[in-house]
Amino acid sequence: MKNSKLSIAVSAILIGILLVGIIILEKLLPPTSMIFTVLQKGAIYALVAVSLNLLNGFTGLFSLGQAGFMLIGAYTYAILTIPVEARASVYQYFDGGIVNFSVNPILGIIAAGVITAVVAYLIGLPVLKFKSDYLAIATLGFAEIIRALFQWDKMGPLTNGSNLLRKFPGFDSTIFPFVVSGICIAIIVLIINSTYGRAFKAIRDDEIAAEAMGINLARHKQLSFCISSFFAGISGALLAMFQTTVQAQAFKAAMTYEILLIVVIGGIGSVTGSCISAFLFIACNEWWLRFLDVARPGVPLLRSGFRKVVFSIIIMIIVLFFRNGIMGTKEFSVNGIINWFKKKSKKRRNEVGE
Repeated sequence: MKNSKLSIAVSAILIGILLVGIIILEKLLPPTSMIFTVLQKGAIYALVAVSLNLLNGFTGLFSLGQAGFMLIGAYTYAILTIPVEARASVYQYFDGGIVNFSVNPILGIIAAGVITAVVAYLIGLPVLKFKSDYLAIATLGFAEIIRALFQWDKMGPLTNGSNLLRKFPGFDSTIFPFVVSGICIAIIVLIINSTYGRAFKAIRDDEIAAEAMGINLARHKQLSFCISSFFAGISGALLAMFQTTVQAQAFKAAMTYEILLIVVIGGIGSVTGSCISAFLFIACNEWWLRFLDVARPGVPLLRSGFRKVVFSIIIMIIVLFFRNGIMGTKEFSVNGIINWFKKKSKKRRNEVGE
């Protein structure tokens, strides 16, 4: 109990230091600084990666529909939060659209998660009867259907068809996505460590043994699928706030592959790994390797797109030498750090005593 309280206290202090550091950076650096792009987008991708890890890593369900669920969340948030006076200019080809009200951004984010979870429940009824690759293909197919449906002109009064949704509220401060993502990831960790989380892990390890122990496979798979989709919807809403515009064309299958890659690099079954790899992935893709896209005289390889080639090679190296990911199935634990220091100090005392 004492260690648990100490762990919570140290975790709270570390999170507080992180937020204070971000606030200081916000005061010192201009809003257009690339570091804010990496931090904000990294926090969003960390949440969606953890939500996918809950499904793939902790429940053993191989799903590829995360981009589709993010799309639903992004559109839900945008549709519900566009100011009433701005709807005529946004829905200029559809007579102002059919939604004639707007809600608070916080309510919009929650609604994004809830509506995404409801859609996931309906999709899960037929899809979760499949296993392994068949489940992946089915969820990927539904994600593509959703993307096409949202661009359909008949859905225009609601989704604005293939046109952009814009003029909805964005981030008030740099720390907003950190706070929302942090709360959501903390909830996911609590779920993983609960009785439901242990049931998810049992299904992942051996479905037959889990069913013999009295675990309702269909119910728990559906629950995991809906929880994962709920947080994917919230991350979609955060991405809409970050980008300030929403268009279905951006939520392609490649986005799901990127999220899956983040999970694999971090370690399937590690929340900490997903968070670390999300920030590393965004930093490499959006910032650190950008100089490779700038053409320079006498250097034939440096041109637009070369960054992707180098990035792919780096990913291949990581996968080859870290086959279980950066963290494997391990987690960052304050208790682990405390115990490590205790062992070191005990060893030192023993050496001094000898």
